[in-house]
Amino acid sequence: MIKHIGFSIGCLLLNLATSCGTAKAPVHVTQKNKSVQTKQQRLPQAAQNEIITGADQTAAYIGYLKNRKVGMVVNPTSIIGNNKTTLVDSLLKRGISIKKIFGPEHGFRGDASDGAKVNNAVDAKTGIPVISLYGSKTKPTPADLKGIDLMIFDIQDVGARFYTYISTLHYIMEACAQNNIELMVLDRPNPNGFYVDGPVLDTAFRSFVGMHPIPVVHGMTIAEYAQMINGEGWLKGKAKCKLKLIKIANYNHAMPYVLPVNPSPNLNSAQSILLYPGICFFEGTTLSLGRGTAYPFQVVGHPALKGKYSFSFTPKSIPGVSDNPPQKNVECYGTDYRNYNTDTIRNERRLNLNWLISFYQNFPEKAKFFNAYFTKLAGTNKLQKQIEAGQTEKQIRDSWEPELSRFKETRKKYLLYN
Repeated sequence: MIKHIGFSIGCLLLNLATSCGTAKAPVHVTQKNKSVQTKQQRLPQAAQNEIITGADQTAAYIGYLKNRKVGMVVNPTSIIGNNKTTLVDSLLKRGISIKKIFGPEHGFRGDASDGAKVNNAVDAKTGIPVISLYGSKTKPTPADLKGIDLMIFDIQDVGARFYTYISTLHYIMEACAQNNIELMVLDRPNPNGFYVDGPVLDTAFRSFVGMHPIPVVHGMTIAEYAQMINGEGWLKGKAKCKLKLIKIANYNHAMPYVLPVNPSPNLNSAQSILLYPGICFFEGTTLSLGRGTAYPFQVVGHPALKGKYSFSFTPKSIPGVSDNPPQKNVECYGTDYRNYNTDTIRNERRLNLNWLISFYQNFPEKAKFFNAYFTKLAGTNKLQKQIEAGQTEKQIRDSWEPELSRFKETRKKYLLYN
């Protein structure tokens, strides 16, 4: 079983071939959503051409945390330095008072499998209470927040609407706004931040895997997205959360970024992260997308496709990663995307919808292809109907307008990076 192993080529500081300018200072965003530049941070000369995450710029925020009672929304991606020290451990060593930890899907330590409910606990290593936001509730209560005067959000996102960390961000912002608590967001690069694509969510189909009217691929970092949540009035009662944003240094959206730690148990490679926006649609079908194998989100198949595809794989139960995967213990036939050239996605700047269309066309029992979850993932009831009606990819893409173009224009208001 593989848990929280960094990508084989991952490192926290990604050396880039071209200069991207000097580090930017942290941004403080008031309730009126205005960004104010503060004193520029000095970076070592060797770091001038490297992506530096918000969390890694300790000098930019450590003073702000002194004498504060801090709550933290973190998971195994919340690390700093080449040694991948957890942010919690780092701040505790610096004397920061951390009162509570709030864990998203998969838990604070990231050892819960896909969809598994997580209970409150006390962290064995630090003795800090851990409040689960993926169990009996998704939003902190006033009691959970009692005694906290600053929250920190530091979680690596992958840039897809149905990846639930941005839903957790929404509820954290809402709770902070309602309890007059400031939220500091330590920003991290979006590995799928180089494009925007997919159907825009119809709010009639809002769920925890799609809360806001955004496309499948939103092309924003967590800090940019937090600004959008505030600016578009998406919090309950159009409340505004007081934000303090620590920007990424030397970053723009066109840059490739290899994550130093798996963002969740089933996204265990750079390949799976880039394929994720297109492959995840299969969660809403009867097909397996590789959960229960060493390469989830990199293969797709089903037992009924024997004879139509030569590649095969057999999902197995992997405790803590995928306990009960679709088509468990049954040989599935389909397509292997492990060697798919993801530069195609980067060059075309679109998710691959033809994979879904092709598998539907080849599936023998079409009435059993989709399940009820598909509409939540798509964020609309139109996509399933369009595929069942035999529409082409172009016809389907054309139907995403003008909402997709409107979102792209709205997005520009909240970007912190080119």
